[in-house]
Amino acid sequence: MTELNPIIHSQLRLSILSILMSMDEADFMYLKQKTEATMGNLSVQITKLEEAGYIMTEKTFQGKRPRTVCRMTETGKTAFHEYVAALSQYIRPALDNTTADSQPGLQPC
Repeated sequence: MTELNPIIHSQLRLSILSILMSMDEADFMYLKQKTEATMGNLSVQITKLEEAGYIMTEKTFQGKRPRTVCRMTETGKTAFHEYVAALSQYIRPALDNTTADSQPGLQPC
């Protein structure tokens, strides 16, 4: 089986990427609210994703307040799709067994 990408295979990093896959961009406070992460932990995980080239950040000011906006990169989108495909390899047997359990005459492994 394909190895799961260790950069993505973290609950918080996976959450961040999942959110960003469904929208063009998200700011730090939106990601904090949706993931329920602490500011410090979210900041560290965003930095790891940025260093991996999976997201890019833009830091600006909104009035006197700093604002960080995150966007997926093409590298990040590709890595996310590869991660989902690899994860599917792991869970497909369990899903197949669930289907077999519900059909008379079929025996799970």
